[in-house]
Amino acid sequence: MTTYPSQASLLKKYDVPTPRYTSYPTVPFWNTELFSREKWINSVRKTFNESNEEKGISLYIHLPFCESLCTYCACTTRITKNHNVEIPYIQSILKEWEGYKNIFGRKPIIRELHLGGGTPTFFSPENLRWLISYILEDVEVHQDFEFSFEGHPNNTTREHLQTLFDLGFRRVSFGVQDLNEKVQQTIHRIQPFENLQKVTLQAREIGYQSVSYDLVYGLPFQTPFTVTDTLEQVLTLKPDRLAFYSYAHVPWLKPGQRGYEDADLPSQALKRHLYEIGRHMLKKNDYADIGMDHFALRHDSLFKAHIAGKLHRNFMGYTTTNTDLLIGLGSSAISDAKYAYAQNLKKVEDYMADIKTNGSAVFKGHMLTDEDLIIRKCILDISCNGKLSESLLQQVVDKNILDTLIEMEKEGILYLDDSGLRVTTAGAPFIRNICKVFDQRMSTQEDQVQIFSKAI
Repeated sequence: MTTYPSQASLLKKYDVPTPRYTSYPTVPFWNTELFSREKWINSVRKTFNESNEEKGISLYIHLPFCESLCTYCACTTRITKNHNVEIPYIQSILKEWEGYKNIFGRKPIIRELHLGGGTPTFFSPENLRWLISYILEDVEVHQDFEFSFEGHPNNTTREHLQTLFDLGFRRVSFGVQDLNEKVQQTIHRIQPFENLQKVTLQAREIGYQSVSYDLVYGLPFQTPFTVTDTLEQVLTLKPDRLAFYSYAHVPWLKPGQRGYEDADLPSQALKRHLYEIGRHMLKKNDYADIGMDHFALRHDSLFKAHIAGKLHRNFMGYTTTNTDLLIGLGSSAISDAKYAYAQNLKKVEDYMADIKTNGSAVFKGHMLTDEDLIIRKCILDISCNGKLSESLLQQVVDKNILDTLIEMEKEGILYLDDSGLRVTTAGAPFIRNICKVFDQRMSTQEDQVQIFSKAI
């Protein structure tokens, strides 16, 4: 009988700084010296011309403004209560979009559109209507489109929900994080359960097909009791899907996280226990465990894509649509043109100034090599489907990779056989670590410490 290492020993070994793999190569390892705006334009045009009507393109719009700082947050945001910023920012986005339409040369087919932030519902319903209506002018909308947005339970009004629903949005994601009062006060995100309940019921009354919540484990002052209590409250609302994320503690990147001490955070072992509590409760309530950090009920499109082997992952996270071209609009937004990545300037004022002057705010990027494309495919297959074919494995495997995979097999994390690689049920928490085995661009462990959050 095979004896595998204990879960505790595996957690200790693999809880090391590791990318979340929304792309490969990950942003810190882009070769920016070989990148130029001209090369980016050529890649966008090439990918767009290769895209067929069935695939269409994806569009991500970054709306960075928040009225207050949530100190746990690692997103690119701008804190302000001045809503006069809305119109000039939207004008910049629309000018950037016009630039991309000129590159396309023909009418694009929009299959996926997502509003992220920041807080998209910082913007008034009227301004969101103007933004989306303009974006959808002179384009075709794919017959299997998915439009979604992120909302804050405190400021998402019925008018927000109705306005976006009328424009084609059918999925909304609410940031919940935790419902315990002490945890909320510490991370500076006070939102009563009643607010979450209200917007959830309103969304369903209007006709949204999928309401999802983001929860975070590993936050300061979380305990098994607080996480259990949060999940019990959340489950009374039966969200269609949930993301249960590991808190990314990166105070060297996000100074707001220095508002509490490391001692206030759960220990490594406790943090993983919090995840297991949540995972057990979700599975007990009929949620399927999907990829990394995600759970969905069986009627939800995320589950259906998972079962059909059509789950995809990009800079927006897991998605049900697999497009080759993702255009990111707005400050800090990242685009993926299959053969290249590009990121916009992060500071709002710099972004708007560059759009005004040049019609583009791209400031860095990466041109993917043939090897990059193969490794990206490997990482996508592992993170989305939990397996890797023998043919792909043979294209990338070397002695170091094989030795590491054999060691992981002995630990019960994965199987290796004639069909390729398959992640085990016990190995699901270590998918990021398995992906990392194939990452040829990772630097030394010492360098990683100041770049990525821990895997678990």
